[in-house]
Amino acid sequence: MTEPITRLIHHPYQPPAGFAGPQPGVFKASTVFFPNVAAMRARDWKRKSGYTYGLHGTPTTFILEERIAALEGGLHCVLVPSGLAAIANVALALLKSGDEVLIPDNAYGPNKALAEGELAALGITHQVYDPMDVADLAARISPRTRLVWLEAAGSVTLEFPDLIAQARLCRERGVVSALDNTWGAGLAFNAFDLDGRGLGVDVSAHALTKYPSGGGDVLMGSVTTRDEALHLKLKLTHMRLGLGVGANDAENLLRALPSIGLRYHSQDQAARALARWCATQSPFAQVLHPALDASPGHTHWQQVCGAADARGTGASAGLFSVIVDARYTSAQVDAFCDALRLFKLGYSWGGPISLVVPYDLASMRAAWPPHLRRGTLVRFSTGLESVADLQADLGQALAVALPA
Repeated sequence: MTEPITRLIHHPYQPPAGFAGPQPGVFKASTVFFPNVAAMRARDWKRKSGYTYGLHGTPTTFILEERIAALEGGLHCVLVPSGLAAIANVALALLKSGDEVLIPDNAYGPNKALAEGELAALGITHQVYDPMDVADLAARISPRTRLVWLEAAGSVTLEFPDLIAQARLCRERGVVSALDNTWGAGLAFNAFDLDGRGLGVDVSAHALTKYPSGGGDVLMGSVTTRDEALHLKLKLTHMRLGLGVGANDAENLLRALPSIGLRYHSQDQAARALARWCATQSPFAQVLHPALDASPGHTHWQQVCGAADARGTGASAGLFSVIVDARYTSAQVDAFCDALRLFKLGYSWGGPISLVVPYDLASMRAAWPPHLRRGTLVRFSTGLESVADLQADLGQALAVALPA
């Protein structure tokens, strides 16, 4: 090699092995080098036994997959670009034309939209079931049912279903159960061992965008399972769809994960305090938070989350919703949200800044849930601000827009 640029590109130096620090190294690559043709032909991308191409994993993403699997109580994990991509990965791996998927009426909205759009176009049908009625789920499972989605707590309205009974029913009927575990985050309960005796779901889909990231600046998802054959199905579809995540995003997740327990607990406590305060305010006809005695599914939350919590008090995420009394117009509710100063208008949750979103619940559900009061629903996500300051913010916005 005589030319400087060639010597630069092919410089042989390798740093000494054995470096150790608090955070794993960040490996970025599309191309992966092989020492010889035999190694190129022998390496298997389907298992973490070697590296073949950047899309199939690097040391950085392998480490993150293993840590997410450990967090959730699973054994195998794949990373995808978002929580919705995790849902799509599960659906496309496990369903084919002629199959049916069952989705709870309080599921994350884009899950339903995926079923109504792309899955329907592929000849895959779906039904929506009442998440608070196990008998309704049982009645809808048919020979064509191949996948049942579960959600705990429910999206926006935060009902907590009888998750143990739902998982048991799916196992007895031989149907794969998949849980959107973003709310629980692997911390509120173990999705793969709900009863302490090994009864759990088959698949956990997780929007790592939320609590694992913690910064409101990363989009990523994961699909975790304990079953190797099921994992292989998921991973093959993952490969065929070309799903991958960026090394710097994986780095951000790895940096944030050690503090997830502290952040989750802090936001949980803040949400409970604010939810209890909101329950004393007359403009709010109902306050929805699984830890509140009057919230739908509280007993089921205590059964699952209380048993999984060493303190026995149960863990919850930093979300709560209120139903503003029907005597107030939607315009007044919008004005209340606009009047908030610390709660920012924005989707997602799990980050450092508190958020608020008003919802048109009637347009999101097959029918108005009988356990919910009539009115306009507003969801709050607590960040890491002072609870006293957040309460004061709610108070001033109520005074401005929703006078008692």
